Amino acid sequence: MSSRRAKISAVGTFVPQRVVTNDDLSLELDTSDEWISTRTGIRERRIAENGEAASDLGARAARRVLEAAGVAPGELDLIIVASLSPDMLFPSTASLISGAIGAEGTAAFDLSAACTGFIYALSVANAFIVSGQADRVLVIGAEVVSKMIDWSDRATAVLFGDGAGAVLLEPAADGEEGIIGFDLGNDPAGAGELSLPAGGSRLPASEETVAERLHFLRMNGREVFRFATRVIQASSSQLLERSGHRVEDVDIFVPHQANIRIIDAAARKLGIPPEKVFSNLERYGNTSCASIPLCLDEAEREGRLKKGDLVLMVGFGGGLSWGSCLMRW
Repeated sequence: MSSRRAKISAVGTFVPQRVVTNDDLSLELDTSDEWISTRTGIRERRIAENGEAASDLGARAARRVLEAAGVAPGELDLIIVASLSPDMLFPSTASLISGAIGAEGTAAFDLSAACTGFIYALSVANAFIVSGQADRVLVIGAEVVSKMIDWSDRATAVLFGDGAGAVLLEPAADGEEGIIGFDLGNDPAGAGELSLPAGGSRLPASEETVAERLHFLRMNGREVFRFATRVIQASSSQLLERSGHRVEDVDIFVPHQANIRIIDAAARKLGIPPEKVFSNLERYGNTSCASIPLCLDEAEREGRLKKGDLVLMVGFGGGLSWGSCLMRW
């Protein structure tokens, strides 16, 4: 067995400049700031400009993390991008980002696991480091979900925002814990509860799919809520038990930023006090694969995340998929 461990050595993020508030949405939808904020915890979100795609945001986050780490693009061994709003089905958004940042020749691929994608990508990057196949892996969550939203659908239009977050994984030094472990899973029985139905080989683009608005994200909010609150607790508890840690050992809990009610309910079930829960949902909304790295970056800058802290991260999303990661910062 390899004795190598991986660690996150740097974080970098980027969000679009354009801010769309709940009051802005109320001008077009039958809603209000109070209705949205009390049900979701969201007050505003960032929205990409026309012509801005996931690779544009992801490349900016990538440049920032490389600058923070003092690593040149040519020193990367692998780039993994997690996104539910890629530039296109192929080539990969990772390939486009590698070209944009000057990492020509670097292996690059996308990973699709909806909002759980960042945790899944992190686990793959960890495996590359631990196995010795790579020494520097860039993991990026990049989303322009606003392009996949039906802005006349109040149930989804108020939830999502755009952004990108990137982390650099490198081998941990002797004596450093780094990434401790993962718990990943998927329930295909719930695949229809959260999806973007058309645009793939099942329902190729046609006049009918466009007329029926099947190229927009669809979600059964009630079922996703039930699923999320259940799996966050189950996955986190299993991971902590397997790694020999207790919930009391966790210094900071960073869940996927989907809904404040989901976050609060999950934290209560786990027994994690509010002061250990990090959330920036109020200002960014649900940025899917970008939400956890955006939180990590902000928590570190605010002093909420310090060297040596035990960090518990949990994602959940379409699939229906889930994933948790425990690591020493």
